[in-house]
Amino acid sequence: MSGDDAVTNGTPEGAFGALRGQLQRAATEFAGGPDALEGILLGMVDDVDRAVREPLEIFPVCHHSPASALAMARRLREKQPKVVYLELCEDMAPLLSELRNCRLPVAVQAFAGKVDGFPAEWAPLSVVAPITEASAEYQAVAYALDTPGVELVLVDRSADHVYQWDTDRTAPESATDDEAPEEAQLHGEAVGVEIGDLRPRFAELEEHLLRHGRVRHWSEWWHQYVEVPLAGSDHDTYRQAMFLIGSLFRRLAPGDEGRVRVDEDRERYMWTRMREHLAASGADPADCLYVCGAFHAASRVDEFGVEGTDTFTISPRTATTWQYGLIPSSHAAIEAQFGLAAGSVSIAATEWTKGLKRSRIRPYRLAGQKGAPKKAAAPAKALAPSSAPTPDRLTGFLQQAPVLDTLDEAELLGWSVDIVRAARRNGYLASTADAIAVFETSILLAGMRDRAKPTPYDFQDAAVTCIEKDAVPGRRDVRHLVEIMLGGDRIGQVGYDALPPLARDVHDRLAPLGLKLQQRGVQRALLDIVSHPELAACSDVLWMLRRLLPHGAARPIMGERKLGERSLQESWDLAIGTHQRSLIELGYEGVSLEQVLEQRLRREAYGPQATAATVLAAVEDATLYLGGGRLADELGTHALKVLATERTVDGAPEVLRRVRRLLAYYRTHAPVLPPWIESFAKAGYAHYCTLLPTAFRDEEATVGQVAAMLGFLFSMESLALSLGCDRAQLELAVAQSHPEDPAKTALLWAAQVHLGTLPRAELRARCVELLDNPLVVSAYPRYLSGFVHALEPVPGLADVVVEAVSNAFGRLPDTVLLPWLPLLITTLRSQAGELAPLLIREAARIFPARLAALDAWTPPWLAEAPAPVRPERRAPRGVALLPAHPATCDALAELLGCTDGWTDCWTATDAPAERGAALLAAHPATCDAVAELLGCDGDWAEPGGTAPTATSATSAASASVLADRHPATAAAWESLLART
Repeated sequence: MSGDDAVTNGTPEGAFGALRGQLQRAATEFAGGPDALEGILLGMVDDVDRAVREPLEIFPVCHHSPASALAMARRLREKQPKVVYLELCEDMAPLLSELRNCRLPVAVQAFAGKVDGFPAEWAPLSVVAPITEASAEYQAVAYALDTPGVELVLVDRSADHVYQWDTDRTAPESATDDEAPEEAQLHGEAVGVEIGDLRPRFAELEEHLLRHGRVRHWSEWWHQYVEVPLAGSDHDTYRQAMFLIGSLFRRLAPGDEGRVRVDEDRERYMWTRMREHLAASGADPADCLYVCGAFHAASRVDEFGVEGTDTFTISPRTATTWQYGLIPSSHAAIEAQFGLAAGSVSIAATEWTKGLKRSRIRPYRLAGQKGAPKKAAAPAKALAPSSAPTPDRLTGFLQQAPVLDTLDEAELLGWSVDIVRAARRNGYLASTADAIAVFETSILLAGMRDRAKPTPYDFQDAAVTCIEKDAVPGRRDVRHLVEIMLGGDRIGQVGYDALPPLARDVHDRLAPLGLKLQQRGVQRALLDIVSHPELAACSDVLWMLRRLLPHGAARPIMGERKLGERSLQESWDLAIGTHQRSLIELGYEGVSLEQVLEQRLRREAYGPQATAATVLAAVEDATLYLGGGRLADELGTHALKVLATERTVDGAPEVLRRVRRLLAYYRTHAPVLPPWIESFAKAGYAHYCTLLPTAFRDEEATVGQVAAMLGFLFSMESLALSLGCDRAQLELAVAQSHPEDPAKTALLWAAQVHLGTLPRAELRARCVELLDNPLVVSAYPRYLSGFVHALEPVPGLADVVVEAVSNAFGRLPDTVLLPWLPLLITTLRSQAGELAPLLIREAARIFPARLAALDAWTPPWLAEAPAPVRPERRAPRGVALLPAHPATCDALAELLGCTDGWTDCWTATDAPAERGAALLAAHPATCDAVAELLGCDGDWAEPGGTAPTATSATSAASASVLADRHPATAAAWESLLART
């Protein structure tokens, strides 16, 4: 609204006439004439004028500002309003009364675990509004709740509208990173809602203010140029200055249409709610107080004021179910979430305490809250509202020079002494000279930065310069020590009565431990369940908390819980008070730990990314923590369906481990196996048999995954066959497998050994051939990796694997062994680390236990085995036949190519029988081949068991024996002789 509009609307020109003239002359001097600068400067005055003239008093504040809190406490005691309108999410109103059961700072939270009306990837939704004692909103809340006849009305948009209007959001924003301190993560990933978000949105303007103000960050600028001057100002001066700052930042904000629309819609929303309440309650606007951020106080929307238009339509909320509660907060969490400088909220708390002592203002505190007086102070007499126009206080305030407070020198001296004392305790070699140096340097830095007196930020820089020399000797640096000394990071706590039912139930069930569970830090709990059986229930709660809460909330030191096992004594480190926010958010999901755990297990099992392994993990947790029963059977049946839809073997190792554990548990703790696990074994057998040939060929399937498939098939084989499966399916799947990878090839050999299609001797021979082949030696570690993985499905091959490794070390030369030895070690460590113990135990069984026995030790596979007992070799079957037909013997010799060298076997005087015997002795294999060719499959020996020889019987006798026992063979020989 321009100046002309103000005059037309009846605004007294004299109210801010002097200020208008001064700003107009400044605009003309700096800009060379009336232009946009003049419009901005004069528009700021119009915004102040409009806000001041509003019948419903507007109280502008800044978030966590001590000056705003002091001004609010003072104004509440003077005005005593009957209705307080507060810029806070309207759906958070029921929780404010629970603040009396907490230790500030805490945050009011709206939480939605499931969304209906928002994108699913946004879940969970969380909105927090942190509240500290040194904040104007807490003063208003404490006054309204503890003063009879006063009504507190929250008028800002609901938590649902926070997400409805945030159209640019793609996913929940993380308030802090993983490396932030634990105290800075108390708000989690919540969206922060604050009263008085007063900061320039124009980056160039903020940079200009910081550079000319000679400060490092916005919090320091605000403290120096706003907090300190306004701390002791009167009510009118405070309001007008805050209106002016809010108008400046608003008019110089960048033209982001989305954000401007959200800001204006918030203002329309709040003024619409206030007019609705005024109409419904009949309250007089003069008895009301509207507490809002200075940015929204200088509003130009048509709905502004009690006489504004009613053209804004509030959209309905979505179907999302919101839950509300209080969570602990901290100074560090507030600073991290809202982008404030580290230590700024702690410094604000110190300034608040100092301001109360100087002004002697009695702040409002909720009755029953820690730090509140035992007897409430009598309310001050309310002042009658004045109808006189508000005078111009801005002109004098803006021209006022800062005044040095001599008491600050004594305060600065105390700070200097305290920081040196704290530095000594933390290992610094600080002395009295350092305290003097810090004092003088603080004053020097303030003078260099054109400040009338040193601020806490000047003191912090001086302390770092004078005390922190080369290194930090302890855990804390000097900057952190200054923050602690000036107030430290205060962490709030939600009282027992303000906790949700689940959190109170946890405290009640853990009461037998006798610990202060709300206390921050780690506490040790000892459970002797044998002597105190009632502690078994506490053990159950602790194991569920370990499953549900973040790491460190409940950490077992001694004792474990596995399927079928329960510890008799346990020791725990508990930090439930430190993780109070997580425990409270569990209360948003259910009324008991068992209900929340069941819901989470179902969500994990039925989620879109669920695999058979994750569903089996849910079955195991349901059995472990909830006793199994109906839920375990339901999830197990679902695991069967999920397994049938999987087309890869990525989860095979995890499926194998979990099925083995569950099967062992049911076999020992149940009268019969559950139907679902029998069906799972049967379906899994057929499923993995189908995928086995593909997995052997698939390059993306690792050898460990294929080994797990074989392990499932071999270990579940007896159960699957008893349920109707066919072993031929497995044999066919192995026969169809043709891997190319060396590790998978070795795994296939192991599977063939288990099925009996490959003898163990043949497997050993293949390993020897691999070492003998120089082209394969470089890939030998990969073969060994496959053999080690084969110990999962075929643990009986441990001796063969030890032999294969030992042969490599024993036979290969160093020039070959040393290059691939690192590859062997890394391959076994990365791919078969879990199976190495089995290999080591087998090696320990085979190798000698003492070093002295190693020299004379011979490996079992190299030891001289006793000669096999074979039947005495009978004389060749033709030894009795050929002497009777010497011509045939010569013909056979010629046929076999033995035309030379007959003299080596006999002399010319040898008898034909002797020549046949010599020939048969020289060529026994040939004789046997001829006999087989002629169909002589019987035994040539005589009935008495002695084979006929050339010297023991005549030719006629031998021929007679042959004709009697083998007539067909004799006839064949006679025909052959006739042809010869």
